[in-house]
Amino acid sequence: MSGKALRYLLPLAVFLSLAAFLWRGLFLNPSEVPSPLIGKPVPAFSVPLLSDPAKTLSASDLRGKVYLLNVWGSWCVSCREEHPVLVELAKKGTIPIYGLNWKDKREDALAWLERYGDPYIGSGVDRDGRVAIDFGVYGAPETYLIDRQGVIRFKQTGPLTWQIIEQKIMPLIAKL
Repeated sequence: MSGKALRYLLPLAVFLSLAAFLWRGLFLNPSEVPSPLIGKPVPAFSVPLLSDPAKTLSASDLRGKVYLLNVWGSWCVSCREEHPVLVELAKKGTIPIYGLNWKDKREDALAWLERYGDPYIGSGVDRDGRVAIDFGVYGAPETYLIDRQGVIRFKQTGPLTWQIIEQKIMPLIAKL
């Protein structure tokens, strides 16, 4: 093969490889973002409670429980879509749900829970977003299933649905 032919074939091969990767990406589900934290301990955190800022919610408080941690905000449109599912799940009492109110104003968050219902046993306030960074939050809502040892077993990016709860979360809860 001449150098002239190679000069044209190499960029073509690079272009075709890149095009194949991009084409494959069109068919991936953006809500299934793999988390490097799956199978690892919950990041240490301690945040004030939304309902009583004099009290805190921390990772150590929740150790020994299987629970969901839901990252939410009153400003989040997708959180509003997900919220009725969380309220109904809380009524069933299948699993405790804790909240992490992310980058929100306290009065807005309290008014939102008053209006739409409060599914959380407790909701911590992450006003500056530092705890969310430790969890690798991409955006609200995100939900984590955490086991008794404080290890993250599942992460849902985007709104929870009954299908996700029944097909992914409930089977994991049964194992834990």
